[in-house]
Amino acid sequence: MASENKSWVTAADVARLAGVSRSAVSRTFTPGASVSEPTRKKVMAAASELGYQVNIIARTMITGNSNFVGIITAGFDNPFRSKLLAPLVHHLALQGFIPLLMNADDPQQLAPSLRQLLSYHVTGVILTSGAPPLSLAEEYLSKKIPVTLINRHADLPGADRICSDNAQGAGLVSALFSQQGLHRLAFIGEDAANFSTSQRWQAFHQCQPQAVALFCPNGGYQAGWDAAEKLLADYPDRQGLFCATDMLAMGALDYLRQHPAFSAIKVVGFDDIPQASFAAYQLTTIQQDTDQLALLAVHSLLERLKNFSQPSQQKTVPVQLIRRHSA
Repeated sequence: MASENKSWVTAADVARLAGVSRSAVSRTFTPGASVSEPTRKKVMAAASELGYQVNIIARTMITGNSNFVGIITAGFDNPFRSKLLAPLVHHLALQGFIPLLMNADDPQQLAPSLRQLLSYHVTGVILTSGAPPLSLAEEYLSKKIPVTLINRHADLPGADRICSDNAQGAGLVSALFSQQGLHRLAFIGEDAANFSTSQRWQAFHQCQPQAVALFCPNGGYQAGWDAAEKLLADYPDRQGLFCATDMLAMGALDYLRQHPAFSAIKVVGFDDIPQASFAAYQLTTIQQDTDQLALLAVHSLLERLKNFSQPSQQKTVPVQLIRRHSA
């Protein structure tokens, strides 16, 4: 039995109770390793009695491999990224991976975060929208660590891209406004250099050449309020607003409600975060399929692990229009 003065049960404890060698315990808990069925049963019974858990860190140090996958994101307070994290963790777990979540909000923490993930010998990395510069992806790829980008763009050998169909979403919004007889339109987006914002605006502008645009430092609620105020000061005749994120849309919608002259303006967002369906907003929006984004991201990592040198792939996930009361 394990010594009472130890806080963790070791493989040696399991080996003693099961009456087998330490290497037999290791093989039992190593997928694909050779171990006889009687030995496996004795080891599993002893492990269950002792409450033994594999020391993954120790195994990583010995084998040089791990089942850790790094998830690098920024803006933990962003509802869409929170909505995306849950299915990412779920699909990683289904494949036997353990996620290591890194917050890239603080630029001074980028280098320490990089070193920390590398110290765990991560088997792959997922970078989400709003995450840090792509130079981070290059660091991992240089070490033959597969990288998947979600809602980001980069032509990097060894990196795969999973993106929502921004052009489809913008087309759905344009068609909705046209069906409603609205022609004096505007777009509110994050920084114009943002990949998703840029795609959504370009596709919307192609459908609605007369539309005007205003870009903000970020995609948050207050930015949406401020953008609506500034835009309508210059274009008070707008009939519809297409916002690149739901948070921008909710900020803009609250501004309109505070100013009766603009209360008839229709507003459409993008993401379909949980708050979009709240009674206070009932926001019409473009829904991103976060479960499918996560599933394809994990599958891309698996494919890349089998063949790191295969050509980079881009997979596009369809979106859909969710009609509520704001448009």
